[in-house]
Amino acid sequence: MLKVLDLFSGIGGLDLGFEWAGFETKWFCEIEEFPRKVLNKHWPDVPIIEDIRNVTGKSVQPVDVLIGGFPCQDISNAGDMAGITEGKRSGLWSEQFRVIRVLRPRYAVIENVANLVGFGLERVLADLASIGRDASWAVIPASATGADHKRDRVFIVSYITNNVSNGIQGCAEKAFSWLHALQGFSDGRGLAEWPERSVQNIHPFRRGADGISTRLYNDRIKGLGNTVVPQVAYLVARAVREHAEEQGEWK
Repeated sequence: MLKVLDLFSGIGGLDLGFEWAGFETKWFCEIEEFPRKVLNKHWPDVPIIEDIRNVTGKSVQPVDVLIGGFPCQDISNAGDMAGITEGKRSGLWSEQFRVIRVLRPRYAVIENVANLVGFGLERVLADLASIGRDASWAVIPASATGADHKRDRVFIVSYITNNVSNGIQGCAEKAFSWLHALQGFSDGRGLAEWPERSVQNIHPFRRGADGISTRLYNDRIKGLGNTVVPQVAYLVARAVREHAEEQGEWK
């Protein structure tokens, strides 16, 4: 079981998918009050650091995997599409990159809106390469896992490379390819393929176009809007786990 630190945690969508795949969440980092309440409810024993600037080698114990999606408001179609810009919320990529550089996790999984491909992906990949990390990436839509909304998201999976044999090339693409291997995904019948917990407790995407009740407070809608669909996160986590097993790093 590999240990996880989640930055920009939101309400824990990424963590849920990674836990389905057998990972263990050890730390959260989330600045907003309402998402922290959700995290405290479902992960009462996992500490939360409120400000990413306080995530250092002294404030957290070593982890194997760092996951998280820096703010997308300046990258998405709904925003100003300025890309990764210092002084804007998207500029927090610099902090996420700092944490990756300092903590040196075996794996770093970065999530964002699909628009990052044209407005910042080169910057992210170049930063990772500058500290000796290989990376692969893929755009995965939530609709491919049975959701009634498209919700394209790009996932970048990065690994410290010491030689050609342990490179992670193709890891994210593998997650995408599994969508076609699981029968019935496109119409929701593939729910039987998910871990039992997801089917019982989070019957997804059938309460409305966004998968949520239409009678929720704004903070709940915002929290759900900012999170990652756990079923998609599970596919990525499954690919990471398979790579770790191939490298003899799964324990």
